[in-house]
Amino acid sequence: MTLADSNPKLVPAVDRAARILDLVARNRTYPSLSELSRELNIAKSSVHTLCNTLVHLELLIRRPDQTFGLGPHVMRWSNAFTQQSDVATEFATIWDHETELPGATITLTVLEGAEVVYIAARNSAVSHSLIDFRAGMRLPAAFTATGKAFLSHMSDFEVKRLYADGLPAPRTPHSVQTIDKLLAELKEIRRNGYSCDDEQVAEGIVCYGASVLDSQNRPLAGVAVSLLAEKLSEADTRRIIGNVQRIAARLSQRMGADLSVATAGDIGNSFEDA
Repeated sequence: MTLADSNPKLVPAVDRAARILDLVARNRTYPSLSELSRELNIAKSSVHTLCNTLVHLELLIRRPDQTFGLGPHVMRWSNAFTQQSDVATEFATIWDHETELPGATITLTVLEGAEVVYIAARNSAVSHSLIDFRAGMRLPAAFTATGKAFLSHMSDFEVKRLYADGLPAPRTPHSVQTIDKLLAELKEIRRNGYSCDDEQVAEGIVCYGASVLDSQNRPLAGVAVSLLAEKLSEADTRRIIGNVQRIAARLSQRMGADLSVATAGDIGNSFEDA
């Protein structure tokens, strides 16, 4: 459960201290006491007391010019969070609650080179008849929804370098077969914020995917929902896309991602080739 899921009674001092740490973490410069007070709309005297406490706890450091940066204690928490986080375990806690898509297959992958490796899958009886996703399975990233989601975080130059020897042999007549076509798909993914495998892995199966981000807002895994293509209406498609984006967002939050700055537009703008 996140703060957005409920309306808990918060301890004001803890809430204000967390907001200070969050602002310092996001700021590209080192904020002063006055800047923190103004940006957070907290009385300067309260900010002064809170910052003194955070400095004492090594959660903040006070620089010689009386501005503030994150302290070393934050790194201890960051390292502990990384060690305790397991995207596959978090995925398993989510998938059974996603009951909006009966008959859908939900998969989780990681990227290895030019392939995705499936680390978790909940196959439905319907899609299982056409393709059996299983842990350890490998498929070309260029054809899969999760693979395309990963590739969309790369620049065009990096994608071309990855496929310097050409794309893999197509799995179906629908599989992307040229690097230019793949780059066009990736550009659309960056703009839309989700990916699509339109029968490129298995005929009759369409998959929609999205990236799971880590605490550095880098792609850690990919999640996809797969269904029979012939049964999808426009309303179904919109619902599936929303569903897979919601699953990816929940996993990203549990992995420590800052979704307020991880937008599809930011991704797309970052990768415009000169």
